[in-house]
Amino acid sequence: MSKIVNVAIVGCGGMGGGHAVAIATGSGQALWMTDGSKGRELAPGDTDLKTKMALSGTFDVKEERQEWARKQGFNTYSSFEEILDDPQVDVVLIATPNDSHKELAIRAMKAGKSVLCEKPVMMNSRDFEEVLEVAKETGRVFYPRQNRRWDKDYLTIKKLFEEKTLGDVFHIESRYHGSRGIPGDWRGMKEKGGGMMFDWGVHLLDRMVMMIPGKIKTVYARMTHVTNDEVDDGFIMNMTFDSGITATVEVGTCNFINLPLWYMAGTKGTAEIKDFQDRGHMVLLRSWEDKDATPILMGEGLSKTMAPRGSDTMDDMPLPDITYDRNELYSNVCDVVLGEGEQIVKNEEALRILKLMEAALESDRRGTSVEFE
Repeated sequence: MSKIVNVAIVGCGGMGGGHAVAIATGSGQALWMTDGSKGRELAPGDTDLKTKMALSGTFDVKEERQEWARKQGFNTYSSFEEILDDPQVDVVLIATPNDSHKELAIRAMKAGKSVLCEKPVMMNSRDFEEVLEVAKETGRVFYPRQNRRWDKDYLTIKKLFEEKTLGDVFHIESRYHGSRGIPGDWRGMKEKGGGMMFDWGVHLLDRMVMMIPGKIKTVYARMTHVTNDEVDDGFIMNMTFDSGITATVEVGTCNFINLPLWYMAGTKGTAEIKDFQDRGHMVLLRSWEDKDATPILMGEGLSKTMAPRGSDTMDDMPLPDITYDRNELYSNVCDVVLGEGEQIVKNEEALRILKLMEAALESDRRGTSVEFE
C-alpha cells in the first residue's frame, strides 16, 4: 500500500457528498452545499489531507447523486461491487442509511477493504459485535466516524472539566434544539434506523462519556413524538455516574426557544455556551462570603437563598480559546490503516454508546430508570 490512502464512498447524499468534497479538496470537514460549494479553507494546525488521503470515487443508487458527483469532477462507480473489485481502494467510507451499514461493512472487509463508517455504526450492539468479529477475522480496520469529539464547543467544555476550572463539577447538560421537526427522509423511518436518538444522540452520549470518567450507574430517558409517531423526534436522558456526577443530554426538534448548548456547574463556578456561534462564558466564585446578601421579593414572598450575588464575590469572563486539528479523525484513519497509529475513536467506545442508547430506549419503554454498568 502507498502512503496515500485511497477512499471510495458508498452513499453520496448529504454526508457522503460532504466527505467527497472534504477528501477531494484536502480540507477535511467540508461545508458542503447542494450548489457544489467546495468547503472551507484549512485553518492553522489542520492536517492537509491531500498528503494522506485521496478520493477514488463515489457510488450512490440514485442517479441524480451520481450526476452531482460527476459534475464535481469525481470518479463514479457503477455499483458497490465495482468498488470492492477496485484494487486501488484501501478504505470504503459508508454513508448510507443506518440499516445497510452491517451488510456493506462485512462485504467490504471480506473483500480486503478497511471501513470508515458513519454513525451510528450499526442498528444495535449485537450487530456491531458480529461486524467486529469479521474485522478480527479479516485483519481489516473498522473505524467509527464519531466526529463531534472535534467540535470546538465540546473541546472547550472538556478542557474546563479536566483542568477543574470550575472546581469539582457535579452536573453537566448538553443539548441540541431545533424547530423543524424530524427530517422528511429515511431518518423518520424506524426500519432504516431513524429517530433523533440514533441521529444526534450518538454524538451527545459519546462526548459526555468520553469527558466524564468512570461507570454509569443509572439511566433514565423519555422519548418525544411531537412531530413523528414512528420514531422519536427528540429525547431527554439523565445519567448518574459512580462518581456522583449527573449529566443530562437532550435533543429537541420542536423548540422555538432554545436552551443552552452546554451548561456545566461546579463547586467554584458555572459555564455556559448558548449555541454553535457563542464563544461562551463562565462565572467563577471568589468567595462564598457575601456580606451584602439581603432578602429579595420573589413573587409574593421573600428569599435570601436566591438573592443575587454581589459582583465583588465573582468574576464573569469568556471561555478560553483553544486550537485543535479539525481533520484529525481523517488523518488518524490513514495512520491506522497504514499501521502507523492507534485508533482515536475506538470500537469498544462505539459499542458502549450503542449499549447506552439501548438502555435509554429500554428506560423509555419501561417508564423507569435502568441500571447500566
